[in-house]
Amino acid sequence: MRPLIGISCCVKPFGPSGMPNHAASDHYVRVVLGPVGGMPVLLPAAGEEVSRELLTRLDGLLLTGSRSNVCPTHYDGPCHAEGTPEDPARDSTTLPLIRAAISAGVPLLAICRGFQELNVALGGSLDQRIQDMDGRMDHSTPSDQTIARVRTGKAHPVRVAADSGLARLWAGLDYDPAAVPVNSLHNQGVARPAPRLRPEAWAPDGTIEAASIEGARGFAMGVQWHPEFDWERDSLSRRIFDRFGEAASAFAASRSVLSRETIRLPVAAE
Repeated sequence: MRPLIGISCCVKPFGPSGMPNHAASDHYVRVVLGPVGGMPVLLPAAGEEVSRELLTRLDGLLLTGSRSNVCPTHYDGPCHAEGTPEDPARDSTTLPLIRAAISAGVPLLAICRGFQELNVALGGSLDQRIQDMDGRMDHSTPSDQTIARVRTGKAHPVRVAADSGLARLWAGLDYDPAAVPVNSLHNQGVARPAPRLRPEAWAPDGTIEAASIEGARGFAMGVQWHPEFDWERDSLSRRIFDRFGEAASAFAASRSVLSRETIRLPVAAE
């Protein structure tokens, strides 16, 4: 059987009445069905209790990107600028879910907003509107990209640490670790890394673009860019999902049932 991969959802307004819906991009569903080799399960942004029940059934957790930003109350940051989209329901679901997944050894891959959630869940903080900060660059895809390439266009390079898990994951592939082009689409990023967050890749302005989790029992990594958009043509993006899928399959094979006692939801950052 395919491993069950939980995909984090956002709460978004749909239709003329703006009715709230739980949603995740089709890109994440397709990548789970594709290189991950799993069965996608959409996780509603419905709070901590839902997380507790669902995690006992999952073999992997994929934290998605989103236009919304993690509420700064979760990392003692300043209020967002007016008009900045937030999603408190998602925060209340994913932050405890991240801590529980890492504690239980459930394989975890965090992308963009998910990467920022990973850092906040474990006690780190975020920079807001990086493009407005002195000495920093715009981390969104260049505006001269055509509509067809806005999600796959490479915004800037990243430098990958030679002794990192990411470098080992990409072993054997043809790339320059000093300048890996990535399709970046974000305006917030890691400010203070969580105690267990191990940075593994950086943008030219020093922004942390990838990391793993120190002492994690299973696969646990995050990237600030969007490999789900170009995995069909980019071998580095494809390898990330291949390895995540292998970890999820191994996790599924190694357990019969995770008891409720095994899955803990710590309320404070570990």
